[in-house]
Order: sequence, then structure tokens, then C-alpha cells
Amino acid sequence: MHGKNVIVTGAAGGLGTAVSLGLAKAGAGVGVLDLNPERAEALARRITSEGGRAAAIVGDITRRESAHALFGEAVQALGPIDGLVNNAGVYPRRPILEITDEDWDFSHSVNVRGLYHMMVAAVEHMRERGEGRIVNIASIDAFKPHPKNSHYAATKAAVVSLTKSFGYEVAPFGILVNGVAPGPIATEIAKKAGFLPELAAATPLGRSAEPEDIAEVILFLVSDRNRYMVGETVVVSGGYYIP
Repeated sequence: MHGKNVIVTGAAGGLGTAVSLGLAKAGAGVGVLDLNPERAEALARRITSEGGRAAAIVGDITRRESAHALFGEAVQALGPIDGLVNNAGVYPRRPILEITDEDWDFSHSVNVRGLYHMMVAAVEHMRERGEGRIVNIASIDAFKPHPKNSHYAATKAAVVSLTKSFGYEVAPFGILVNGVAPGPIATEIAKKAGFLPELAAATPLGRSAEPEDIAEVILFLVSDRNRYMVGETVVVSGGYYIP
């Protein structure tokens, strides 16, 4: 990834941090895009203090104008963008009969609309260069039902579908679009929620994923080592869900 530049949305979260650090270690410049300015700037400082290249990009991707402006900020700070990792997402849990219109709209605004806006901005930029990589973070919830996750699962099913549609349409431009559907990840938020032990017990490997386990697959898909995968969503779940 030396000489490459990649934007990571939701970069300050558990998986986003692992991806950002992995990209920096591989030599890429990282656009650390997050809604939280303190956490974005702290991660960018960490990367640069360890000898990497990074720029904190702070803002809201759910509005088209803002998403395109944030992509432009990353270009100004780092140079041409070679990859985009659409990691930003929200994980609201609520029983079906308690989901409000506000719950539905909030989850879709981040998980689907924000991702879509960033993909469009990336395609516009990458098409002129004739190459690029986009990786969308879906979830096994797009394929395997879980209680209290119906609105979240709907957004991740949409991510899988968008990955296919964009992948098919923009491959002629040299842009390879793929996705990753993680199983349970041992992030700090998930640990506090308390559901990981039950899911780990149902996983053949006997544990939940560390963020770095998922990041390794993302790093492959966003790099030039991926030369022929288009429109795929790779399930990475330790066997918890096998399509």
C-alpha cells in the first residue's frame, strides 16, 4: 500500500481503528473520517507519531453535499484517493413492535445513505484515474436473523445489494467494489453489551473475532492484491454463519 491513500469512514471505532492502523502499517496514507473530532484527531496523531501518514476528516456523511466535501478534504490533505472503506455504521437494537420511524430513518441514514454518498463521491474521483477499490462493511445480520435487529439487518442487506450493483456497473472503470460481512467482533462496545460469550460459544472457532481479524480481509480487498473480485460480500465469522 506504499504510495496509496485510503479513506476509512467511522475510523475511530473499534474496527475502523484496526483498519486504519493496518493501512498505515502497510504504507498507505489514511483519511481518518469520523463524526467525533477528538477521536478522529487522536487516531490521526497516533498514526503519524508511529511514522505513518494520516489526516483527520470530521463531518457528517449522511448528507450528499457534506459527504462529497469530506471526500474532497481527504484529497486535499493526502492526494489522490485509491481506496474507500465504508465502515461507518450504527447498531440500534429494538424489538420489531417497538421500532419507530425515527429508529428506522436513523439506521438507514448512516448505514445506507451515508455509504451510498461516499461510494458516489469515490466513483466520481476514481473514474478519472481509471482505478480504485471500495470495500463496504455489511454484516452477517444481512443473511442470518437475530432478535431485535430487523431494521439494522435491512440496512446491511441493502449494503450487500449496493455492493453488487456498484460492483457490476463500475468495474469497467477499473473500480473494484466488494464487501465484508463480519460475525461477532470483540469491540469495546460489544464487550460492554454482554452478548459476546453466547455468540462465541456458538462459533466453531470458539471465540469472537478481534477487530484485526476482520481488518486483514478488508486490507486485501482494498489493495492491488485484489485483482479480480467484483461485487462479492465475504463472510468472516469464524464459522458462526456459513452461507
